[in-house]
Amino acid sequence: MATATAVPATTPVLADLLPRAATRLGAQARELALVGGGAALTGLAAQLSVNVPGSPVPVTGQTFAALLVGTALGTRRGVASLGLYLLAGMAGMPWFAAGSSGWAMPSLGYVLGFVLAAALTGALARRGADRSPLRTAVAMVLGNLTIYAVGVPYLALALHVPLARAAELGLYPYLVGDGLKVVLATGALPLAWKLLARR
Repeated sequence: MATATAVPATTPVLADLLPRAATRLGAQARELALVGGGAALTGLAAQLSVNVPGSPVPVTGQTFAALLVGTALGTRRGVASLGLYLLAGMAGMPWFAAGSSGWAMPSLGYVLGFVLAAALTGALARRGADRSPLRTAVAMVLGNLTIYAVGVPYLALALHVPLARAAELGLYPYLVGDGLKVVLATGALPLAWKLLARR
């Protein structure tokens, strides 16, 4: 009698395909490099910043980078990476948007949202959500919604404005740009898997 083959609950993420170290120390160094590299990538992308007239929230590349980091690294590494980005920036590392840092900015809620979004997209990637365009698009949209779910209420509290006004300042002007980022990720992530599968 044939037995059913169990389907694994999780699948590898892109970072798991990188060469593994032969020693425990090397493995730890590899993990630290992945976490630090993800934070640095997000900080670098944050310098691609364009101010939006009338809004304290600039258009940056950091949202796109944060979602990619979470997806490529998986939940544990992704949360560690974006958590490092958040804490170091709050402590004075000038790698928030346009070289800013600190904890008093009204847009800090979006950075807090990056950590949760990395957890979500990383968990979805562990279930193969980055292998096909449609599933990648769903993961990226859910990640973006998570960022807004934290960032917009935080903005309302920081500016002492109603939630509807915060949405006008920190949500609606960015939807087209976020749609373009979803399209980019939808093409880039499945393509990366296809290229790696050929090797």
